[in-house]
Amino acid sequence: MSDISVIGAGAFGTALASQLAGENGPTVTLWARDPEQAAVMNETRENAKSLPGVALPPELAVVNDNGAFAAPILIMATPMQTLSGLLETYREHIGESCVVAACKGVDLERAKGPTGIIEGAARKAIPAILTGPSFAVDIARGLPTALTLACADKRTGEMLQSALSTSTLRLYLSTDPIGAELGGALKNVIAIACGACIGAGFGESARAALMTRGFAEISRLASALGGKKETLAGLSGFGDLALTCTSEKSRNFRHGLALGRGETPPAGVTTEGIATAEATLRLASRRKLEMPITEAVAALTTGTLSAGEAMAVLLSRPLTRE
Repeated sequence: MSDISVIGAGAFGTALASQLAGENGPTVTLWARDPEQAAVMNETRENAKSLPGVALPPELAVVNDNGAFAAPILIMATPMQTLSGLLETYREHIGESCVVAACKGVDLERAKGPTGIIEGAARKAIPAILTGPSFAVDIARGLPTALTLACADKRTGEMLQSALSTSTLRLYLSTDPIGAELGGALKNVIAIACGACIGAGFGESARAALMTRGFAEISRLASALGGKKETLAGLSGFGDLALTCTSEKSRNFRHGLALGRGETPPAGVTTEGIATAEATLRLASRRKLEMPITEAVAALTTGTLSAGEAMAVLLSRPLTRE
């Protein structure tokens, strides 16, 4: 049994597993849902589908068997909306593992973040979240990257911080998983708004305003749910927001960019901010919180409003204090 299993052979899971295995420290396994994909990756030593051009280290095994879920440390690098089902399917194999979410979003059906989903589906496990400003290709190529590792249990968090840090991947420890996961989830919503802003030609000043007021929305909801403001000011909040709202490497930014241009976004691309916007509005409604940018993104992604109409709605809101 490996020391660490990364569940999900998409771009981020592959990059993370490759980086951890390449350090010649713990034994690392990468689990792929598709057995054929696992076989091809083992043979070619590459994830040509999700991370082309990046060689897998020889120490990394790609598997499809249930035993991968029995590792002491599980890193769930799966789309947010599939996390719950996957954990429930393999719950009997998980036991008392440390389960680290490496996905960002809010579950549409349960209106919970990743650690809440882990707590509900794998009751013996210790939940944590790994989040922050990062692109898979940067991690895979060994470029310097800093992330937040958040776990409510400080001692477990310290163990995970040590186990998952590498010479180029620096982890900062937090005991505020709520703040960390909401920062990582909601920045995707704001990134769609910023992409649409640039795509529609509204300019850099408008994007800066969206990022700033979007950060205020994120902080407002996180505080209402028990998250700490200092967490949002760190890598998992402000840092991730800055990266995702300004780079075309971001799937969420590219989705908004296409919508702003009046184009149809490419099919088959996981864009977490779409479902997160809808789930977030449910959370905000229960607490009577106003989240106008999130509301505009939900309308934009469902086709209710165009980018121009969404911007007009935001600009017509009553003037207020900052």
